[in-house]
Amino acid sequence: MLTTKRLDVPLTIKSVNEKGEFEGYGSIFGNKDSYDDIVVAGAFKASLDRWQEKGRLPALLWQHNMQEPIGVYTEMREDDVGLYVKGQLLIDDDPLAKRAHAHMKAGSLSGMSIGYVLNDWEYDREKEAWLLKEIDLWEVSLVTFPANDEARISNVKSALDRGEMPRPSDVERALREVGFSKAQAQAFMAKGYGAIAPRDAEQATALQSLKSLLTRI
Repeated sequence: MLTTKRLDVPLTIKSVNEKGEFEGYGSIFGNKDSYDDIVVAGAFKASLDRWQEKGRLPALLWQHNMQEPIGVYTEMREDDVGLYVKGQLLIDDDPLAKRAHAHMKAGSLSGMSIGYVLNDWEYDREKEAWLLKEIDLWEVSLVTFPANDEARISNVKSALDRGEMPRPSDVERALREVGFSKAQAQAFMAKGYGAIAPRDAEQATALQSLKSLLTRI
C-alpha cells in the first residue's frame, strides 16, 4: 500500500475575492526549503496529466482531513514559477469554508500543504538537497501552519511498520522536528549516537529530544 507524504509550503495568494474564489501557488520550483527539499520544474506534470484524463482535479481539503473538503479546484497547472492553483471555497454552503475564507482575507491562514506520493527523487550533493522530480499529487490542503511536525515523524514510523528502512532524509527531518539542530541531526545520521554525546547543555537537550522521538515512534 502506498503511503502519502506531505510537503508544507508558504501559501502564496495572488488574490481572494468576496465570492470565495482564490488563486496562488501551492509550490515554488527551485526553492530549497527548511527540510532541504527542492521541487523540480516538471515534477507535477505526469500527475496533472492523469488527473486531466479523469476529468477531475486533486481535492481541496482543510488540514489534510479527508472528511472536510471545503471547496473545489477549478484550475491547476505548472508554469515558470511553480504549481499554480485556482479554487472556489464553498462559503455559502459550508461554515468551515467560510471560516477559511475569512482567515485567508485576514492573512492569518499561513500555509498550504500537498498530500502526495513521491515517485522519483535524487540527492544533489552539490546543492545538499533532495530533488523531488516526480510527485503524484492527491490533494492540496489549506493549513494553519506551513510546517507539520507529526508528518515527518509519521513518515519514519510508517516505513518501520512496513518493515522498510525509512529514507535518511525523513529520519534527519524527524530528528530536527523534535529539537536537534541541522548539524546535530546530520552528525547523528553520519556517525551515530556517539557523535552527540552530552558534552554541553545544548547537546543534552538534543539527547532528551531523541528520547522523546523514540517514545513517539
